[in-house]
Amino acid sequence: MIYVISTYTGKTPARHLTSPLRFEKSSDKVKITNDLFDQLREEGLIDDNTRFKPNTPIDSVRQQFYYWTGEWYCEQQNYQLSKDYGLKALPLYKGASIAKSDCLNLLGVVCVRMGDFASGITYTKQCLDITRKSGNDKLIAATYSTLAGTYIAANDPEAAIKYTLEGLTYADKVEDTTYKGILMGMASEAYNKTGNHAKALEYAEEGYKVDSIGGRKKRMAIRLSQKANALIGLERYAEAAANFRQAIPILKEVGNFHSLAIDYNQLGFALLKMKRNSEAINYFREADRLLDEMGDIYNQLHSKRGLYESYWAVNQDSAYAAMTDFNRLKDSLYSQASADALARYKVEFDTDRLQEEMEHHKSRNIVWISVGVVSLLFIIAVLIFHSWREIQYRKEMQSLVAKIYEYQQQNRVEETSEVTDLERRVIEAVNEGMPSGKFSVADIALRLNMGEQTFRRRFVDATGKLPKAFITSIQMSKAVTLLKDCPDMPIAEVARECGFDELSALSRTFKKSFGCSPTEYRAKLG
Repeated sequence: MIYVISTYTGKTPARHLTSPLRFEKSSDKVKITNDLFDQLREEGLIDDNTRFKPNTPIDSVRQQFYYWTGEWYCEQQNYQLSKDYGLKALPLYKGASIAKSDCLNLLGVVCVRMGDFASGITYTKQCLDITRKSGNDKLIAATYSTLAGTYIAANDPEAAIKYTLEGLTYADKVEDTTYKGILMGMASEAYNKTGNHAKALEYAEEGYKVDSIGGRKKRMAIRLSQKANALIGLERYAEAAANFRQAIPILKEVGNFHSLAIDYNQLGFALLKMKRNSEAINYFREADRLLDEMGDIYNQLHSKRGLYESYWAVNQDSAYAAMTDFNRLKDSLYSQASADALARYKVEFDTDRLQEEMEHHKSRNIVWISVGVVSLLFIIAVLIFHSWREIQYRKEMQSLVAKIYEYQQQNRVEETSEVTDLERRVIEAVNEGMPSGKFSVADIALRLNMGEQTFRRRFVDATGKLPKAFITSIQMSKAVTLLKDCPDMPIAEVARECGFDELSALSRTFKKSFGCSPTEYRAKLG
């Protein structure tokens, strides 16, 4: 896990942070951007007096509006919106500037938080290239911190240790205690993953001292959490639980709900070791809820595993459902494509370091040519595998949609061996529940007079499919029907009829299933 310093409040953000359309349509973009700076100062995200003059070039205004809006959303732990704004800002930077490295670092962080490690490494590598050339030791230390965190999340602690220790040398050069504390925390997490728990405890305690001297309360809570994790590795579970319980109220107080969720997970595992399963379940449930809201599937994977292990001795139906969710998330997060991409980028980073050391030995360029060829092969393999996975999903979804569409076109009069009795009942329940929005797995189980876990188990046993995927295929079948039969119906109305709260949600799901947007699909119908 990676502990983060941020604030997830769940509050409705200010209007100028949520309306890019208002910003684009405004004739006074400078005023809107200056208002944004004022709000960021109020919230403590920036501490300077940055303001734009009326004659500031419009691209500079757009660049800073998008970048700082992305930073604000990152603080709120709304990583998708943070990424969206970061990607809007990135093309507006010219050349390899420090400002561009800030934007790349932001994108690296949010991609990791969303479980997209390969993209996170790509952006952070580009950021590191810029900061190395700048000679700014503080920025280099900060970038190494992001890079180390990425490799911790990607489960490559040896690489994380390498980049953490490298970062510490730069932090020491400028006597920067802020990044020194962060990097010590990273070192603690990385050593913990390698099994060197004593070393992990040493770095966590030293990091806690550094942050205590600096009076950094938020970071002190995180160091307590890292200390607790090292104690778990040393099998000192009661001490670990005590440290978690000391950190948790501080994390709540400062609004760092992401790290709070991680602590709930880790405290749950400590309680499992002490045979306190029922108490552990409560912490894993709360962690699962928080992480699901944030879209952090990496750490949510640990919640699902904890629920499975906790339920095993309490309720096996619940354990089975948790195991199913765990496997689904694991397949999504740790695809072979991501693994290959990470391996490729690790090779690239190692190559960069070696290239610096061998700058005066150009006669050995054949080595780099070979590495370049290997890297290119990795890229090709990743692209092919990714395309194959998308094609397979699309084929399976289209086959399922076609079967449901055919069944529904028969007006449920003719019998067909292609649809089982349980599938028929689910199709009817989903169609009845879509207008009111009550067609989740829990809603369908209730309509069929079953407990949710029992329904999941029976459905998987009978069909070999996950209930959620089957429900999605029913929504897609209805979308296809409306697009064909109601050519004048607005796409937004199609989305509502199919149970989607937003048009964008329908568009994403439809494109993933059919390879085109609903609008493009309707156009093909003529």
